[in-house]
Amino acid sequence: MKKLTLIGCVILSFMFAACAPAAPAELVVMTHSSFAVSEAVIRTFETQNNVKVSFVQGGDAGETLNKAILSKDAPLADVLFGVDNTFLSRAVEAGIFETYASPELANVDSIYQLDSTHQLTPIDFGDVCINYDKSYFAQHKLALPNSLESLTQPEYKNLLAVENPATSSVGLAFLLATRAHFGEGYLDYWRELKENGVVVTDGWETAYYTNFSGSSGHGAQPLVVSYASSPAAEVIFAEPPLTDAPTASILEAGTCFRQIEFAGVLKGATNPKLAEKFIDFLLSAEFQNDLPLQMFVYPVNQKATLPEAFVKYSQIPAQPAELTPAEISANRDAWIEAWTEAMQ
Repeated sequence: MKKLTLIGCVILSFMFAACAPAAPAELVVMTHSSFAVSEAVIRTFETQNNVKVSFVQGGDAGETLNKAILSKDAPLADVLFGVDNTFLSRAVEAGIFETYASPELANVDSIYQLDSTHQLTPIDFGDVCINYDKSYFAQHKLALPNSLESLTQPEYKNLLAVENPATSSVGLAFLLATRAHFGEGYLDYWRELKENGVVVTDGWETAYYTNFSGSSGHGAQPLVVSYASSPAAEVIFAEPPLTDAPTASILEAGTCFRQIEFAGVLKGATNPKLAEKFIDFLLSAEFQNDLPLQMFVYPVNQKATLPEAFVKYSQIPAQPAELTPAEISANRDAWIEAWTEAMQ
């Protein structure tokens, strides 16, 4: 009897084991340090695909890409999120991504699909522009600057805060805007800005929260290089609540630079098929609708819905400055080095 009972237990154990759900697979996603997503959104992907998503931060966009390149023989992740158009050519040339054309790209405008090889898929975009303190210009009855050139005029002396392009992606974006607009004469322009009292900070947080008068209310500069979505953020995070944004962006042709972020499946990924599904998910309406209030960027999926604050208080420039990813990749370091020397 004991022997039969033992055999029965073995059989039952086998049956229950066969019916038990498989343990979730693991998908590792490397991101830059500014990445954010709602937990509920990620749980949806995990539930639909029986997977546990783990996020690994690699630093800023450049650092994250460097880590992926250096570890290409033993990838640290399955998916890399956060390569932007200033590093796009370098990322593609490094040969660290698999080719994958997501069917969700049918909902993405071709202006964002900069990689014809489909190694990298566009996910979001944001515009770096000059933001201004509305109350300052109203109180001083001062007209807004309507071009990059106008910022060198005497009436705007000591009024502009910018970020160092060697230490800030926002500062780099503005440097690229000036390079696109002035060509070889961009350093002459920066020398004129220097003579007109431009203030250079190491990063965006210092420029925006210390130097800019429109956010902290205590800064000395009513003009700052920031994001076109910053006015919406001012309203969303305001305490007490605001009925209007205290800031706005200057959107004249060529004064803004558009940053586009991409994601890709890394070669040697442990779970390449799940990685492809994650790329699809990044372009899905659920993830794209979550983007604006998580990272204050715009979705590339044309079917995504923008939050009310974005619609009311942020604007998309019609003619941002244009430089090809290849041109940026070939000259970025030299432009930064030349800028650093000119601004010493």
